[in-house]
Amino acid sequence: MNRIPFKAALAALFCSGIVSPALAVSPEEARLLGSDREEAQYQSYMPFTRVFGASGVVSGSFAESAAEAGVPAAAMVEALAALGTTIDLERDMRKGDRFYVRYERTFTAVGNPIGIGKVLWAELRTGAKGTIAIHRFRTGKPAIERFFLSNGQAAAAPEIRLPLQNVVVSSGFGLRADPFDQPGRNWASALKPTGKGAGGPAPSPLTTVNVPTVPAALGSPFGLKPVGTKGAAKPGGTTLMMHDGVDLAADMGTPIRAAGDGIVIGAELKAGYGNWIEIEHDGGSSGAFDGFRRPTKLMTVYGHLSAFAAGIEPGTRVKQGDVIGYVGSTGRSTGPHLHFEILNNGKPTNPMVNPALRPEQLRGGELERFKKTMMRDLQERDREAGAI
Repeated sequence: MNRIPFKAALAALFCSGIVSPALAVSPEEARLLGSDREEAQYQSYMPFTRVFGASGVVSGSFAESAAEAGVPAAAMVEALAALGTTIDLERDMRKGDRFYVRYERTFTAVGNPIGIGKVLWAELRTGAKGTIAIHRFRTGKPAIERFFLSNGQAAAAPEIRLPLQNVVVSSGFGLRADPFDQPGRNWASALKPTGKGAGGPAPSPLTTVNVPTVPAALGSPFGLKPVGTKGAAKPGGTTLMMHDGVDLAADMGTPIRAAGDGIVIGAELKAGYGNWIEIEHDGGSSGAFDGFRRPTKLMTVYGHLSAFAAGIEPGTRVKQGDVIGYVGSTGRSTGPHLHFEILNNGKPTNPMVNPALRPEQLRGGELERFKKTMMRDLQERDREAGAI
């Protein structure tokens, strides 16, 4: 609905005798009738966006040096996180290293900044790590704008990380010899309950069975034949079983960290898993799709814990890296270790090769589009006076 200009409306009221010129107009009346300054006010807020380039030499921290060069500190937060996936900005940046940052900001017509702005791309020239650049780019699937390195790899932490700081794989994913069915080891006797003729005490859910860890790598250590060959099902009397995850060797009590952001959907004592946690992760895998090109639903499973971390229970939201429990040997376990699984749409997959553990890599047409974006960025930089 078009408003009648404030002055014209007020003049009409004066002429009709409804309003006396001596009466002042209240704020409420001005709100209802409009203001004779509305057009000027609207024009003063008409936003426009400008792009800036800032270059300089590092003295102190890179963040401080970029701020001194004019880049809004808040706009740098996302770029610093992206660069931090490739270079340690504390230890690897040296005094005298050079940088270039291209960013945009939005302003009102009279020049007042709106929002915090955003970095479009940035380049570091370092003595320790050489030249590192990140470029903002919007992918098609999913349609998300993020930073990518010059080689087309996402400048972001993988969606899923292995849950131990130091990773030693003691048993891989797939068919393996049942560690409780090894020659010369009376596991059944070791696990019998206490009592006359029981053969020893039963293990507590929070203690270790006092037997050595059995290495469970596939193949020759157990005399296994290739799958599909005669006798592969039970070579030498050894039972084969499917191992749906990997075993990560670690000392008893080692902190276990959430592999990614998500919600705990299970935390309990669960049969052979012993103390068990399952986490449903946010979104889908950044690199994994099912046969219909739909993002996979990711869940991770953690088994044989000695104890849960405080507050870990169904419904708890966790962030990648949060401590969720501690390495143990509960359940069907031969010694302290962490059993770790990744489920894609409910199906166990090899955690060591799952796409979610790797940053997204642009390919095909998207990689070509990214290269054109990167070339355009460099050409704009080169046209600016004083750029590195």
